[in-house]
Amino acid sequence: MSTATIGATSRVAIPLSIGAAVAVVLGLYARLHEPTGVAVNLAGFSSTQSVKAWLASLAFVLALVQLMSALALFGHLGPLNSRSWIGPLHRWSGRAAVAATLPVVAHCLYALGFQYDQPRVLIHSLLGCFFYGAFVAKMLTLTRTDGPRWLLPAVGGAVFAGLVGLWLTSSLWFFTTFGIIR
Repeated sequence: MSTATIGATSRVAIPLSIGAAVAVVLGLYARLHEPTGVAVNLAGFSSTQSVKAWLASLAFVLALVQLMSALALFGHLGPLNSRSWIGPLHRWSGRAAVAATLPVVAHCLYALGFQYDQPRVLIHSLLGCFFYGAFVAKMLTLTRTDGPRWLLPAVGGAVFAGLVGLWLTSSLWFFTTFGIIR
């Protein structure tokens, strides 16, 4: 294998490997640590589940903004493609989306742990690990300007897909089971 081939492979393999390692470590931690069952509730909400459902819904809406702004950044939205505010919108909506997930993941990791007693809960636990692993891979990909052009959209799509899956297996389930409550 030539040096150029090794360099090209490492530009893809390093961020993806580190992201995969983060996903595995989160899953192991969540599975091996004893769940506390203790949760912090925010004022104005009826339950911790309600807080989690609404924060995940906020992250989901911001992920839709991420998708649209990414399409504009890559030249797929016609008149929005050349707008100077698209880049900052993409960065800040992404930061806000991840920030909205932090209280949720803290509760899931510490209070609940990795659960697998029901298919929905197992898929949700796996998607939570996948989402943060994909997020780490995306952040590492952003720091590399010499990577292949397909890598950033691929890991960005993985982050988006993970968050959509998390929303479907948590917030949508919560709202259809218990109704839209605060």
